[in-house]
Amino acid sequence: MRLTCMFSFILLFGAAGLVVFIHLQDPEEIVHQQTPGIKYNMGFQQSKKDCVSSDNQDRIRKNTADGVTMVKQNNSLHLSENVPTKLQSTDRGQSSIMFAMKDQQKGEEINSIRLHKRRRRFIIKKSPILISMNSSILNLPTLKSEDRNNNKWKSLYQIQRERKQIMRETCSKYKSNNRRIITPYHVSRIFVEDKYRVLYCEVPKAGCSNWKRVLMVLNGLASSTKDIQHNTVHYGNYLKRLDGFDHKGIYHRLNTYTKMLFIREPFEKLVSAFRDKFEHPNNYYHPVFGKAIISRYRVNATKEALRTGSGVKFKEFIQYLLDVHRPVGMDIHWDHVNRLCSPCLIDYDFVGKFESMEEDANFFLHLIGAPQNLTFPKFKDRHSNEERTTTKITQQYFAQLSPSQRQRSYDFYYMDYLMFNYSKPFEDLY
Repeated sequence: MRLTCMFSFILLFGAAGLVVFIHLQDPEEIVHQQTPGIKYNMGFQQSKKDCVSSDNQDRIRKNTADGVTMVKQNNSLHLSENVPTKLQSTDRGQSSIMFAMKDQQKGEEINSIRLHKRRRRFIIKKSPILISMNSSILNLPTLKSEDRNNNKWKSLYQIQRERKQIMRETCSKYKSNNRRIITPYHVSRIFVEDKYRVLYCEVPKAGCSNWKRVLMVLNGLASSTKDIQHNTVHYGNYLKRLDGFDHKGIYHRLNTYTKMLFIREPFEKLVSAFRDKFEHPNNYYHPVFGKAIISRYRVNATKEALRTGSGVKFKEFIQYLLDVHRPVGMDIHWDHVNRLCSPCLIDYDFVGKFESMEEDANFFLHLIGAPQNLTFPKFKDRHSNEERTTTKITQQYFAQLSPSQRQRSYDFYYMDYLMFNYSKPFEDLY
């Protein structure tokens, strides 16, 4: 009896081990190990990032049912008939078998290509890029010999050196890591211009729309910044992002391109974002953020306000911003620059400021050798009849808050104030 129980236990243990082994096996390796003639049904995989309309989904299902598989090659979709056609007649048996064998080989090749691309995409998105601290080969571009006698260029060059020095000292003081791990997430806000070898980290409400226009002109996509509409800038997808490249492409550009970002006084940037998103009609920020903010922070809110999310007050917006249990997540328009651009991980070669935009921007264009007729645009393409957010307007909005709320708001953006050397916006802050 004891021997029988022991034998049964050994069998159960072996079966459990086999199940665990199969469970841990890489599905992609299983595919490569299949014997000829056995198909591993991968189906049509849609990337999580892509949105497919119901019409497209119906079309995909129809094509799959008809024996047609969609294959992505060179960023475009092609049809490949990799499923054998049903045999229509016994008279054509031999030729049908030959075609079926060829189609089967095509299917295996396509599966192999698809698996390779899926594996490559997975590696790009998940694996970190290890780069040692201060490893940038390129520093701030040197002044040309004819510019060294120009006091204006020399002064601007010295300002850049000082800004970078403050940024590095702040990072050294508050960031203890000697090695950096950069993932595609860290470079997802960085736009690439290959012709003039520029990397630009987008900071909303700090001139980003006009900087994208400049990059498009540099890339030859337009002859003038005035010809590019706002929707074309933000929704046209004409500019490449750095996280769209493989590891080699990201590493190469981070080490050889001129990396730049433009920042803005944090409170002023925050008020500018609030005015833009909540004081004007908006079919995204009102229903997504407005409704959640009003529902959480407004006492006796009307049904209309709860339904539309319109009319958020600045004080309610600050309550949301400072709440550790926010009813809705953060947004790039009021997030920290420290998180958007990771300046302690990426050695930016040029740090411009919104407050001196025209001077800084044109100096940068001069340094990279941009065409002389290209200057940074001054126009305001959204709410152009409305006054830009200034220091005075910012103070008016923050005057609506209690001293405690102002202090907590300053604490929230403390690293941005410190890293980019902005002074305290109110005297009672500490």
